[in-house]
Amino acid sequence: MAAAESSFKIILGSSSMARQRILAEMGYEFTIMTADIDEKSIRKEKPEDLVTALAEAKANAIMARLQHTDILKNVACPTLLITADTDLCGLFMQVVVYKGTIREKPCNEDEAREFIKGYSGGHAAVVGSVLVTNLNSGASKGGWESAEVYFHDIPNEVIDSLIDEGIPFKVAGGLMLEHPLTLPFVDAVIGATDTVMGLSKSLTEKLIEEALCQPGSSPRVQNMS
Repeated sequence: MAAAESSFKIILGSSSMARQRILAEMGYEFTIMTADIDEKSIRKEKPEDLVTALAEAKANAIMARLQHTDILKNVACPTLLITADTDLCGLFMQVVVYKGTIREKPCNEDEAREFIKGYSGGHAAVVGSVLVTNLNSGASKGGWESAEVYFHDIPNEVIDSLIDEGIPFKVAGGLMLEHPLTLPFVDAVIGATDTVMGLSKSLTEKLIEEALCQPGSSPRVQNMS
């Protein structure tokens, strides 16, 4: 459903350029609004549970901010919230799983180097969630997807360049698949590439439809008159 043809509005809760690009490729126009939460304070053992909990926390933070704005005033059509970190009418969140261990954004240069060297000649899994909230009806639908990425050997000089640019500190697992320095060393992706980049198109479309069709009990944001 292209934005010009749709009967609803979208708020994307993410500053990620990759997610913005993916959503635009899907034909949607959207408003951007981000949330500032302490991701490290939310811990779960399973990656699926973690990305889901982070997505919900970001959605709640965005909705709290919306109560103090005029964004939703005098809006006649349904408004869907999309917020993200890799973590839409909802919310997406993402982590990388390497040898059974959850990896989010590296904390420092040493950790970033350790992460990327570990992928060299190996592989990692990416788990991302999407939470779609209809702010008018209160209906909320969520889900998650995973994909695997296999890498060729990554030279030390490439790792140095990525760290110098600060790329590892912006993404879960420390490696941006679509970056020009990274892409030549990607051997194969098992699953959807857009899932790895932070937003599954197929899952997002499915949840948008479900959130629009499912009746809710009450609006999630009250200042919509």
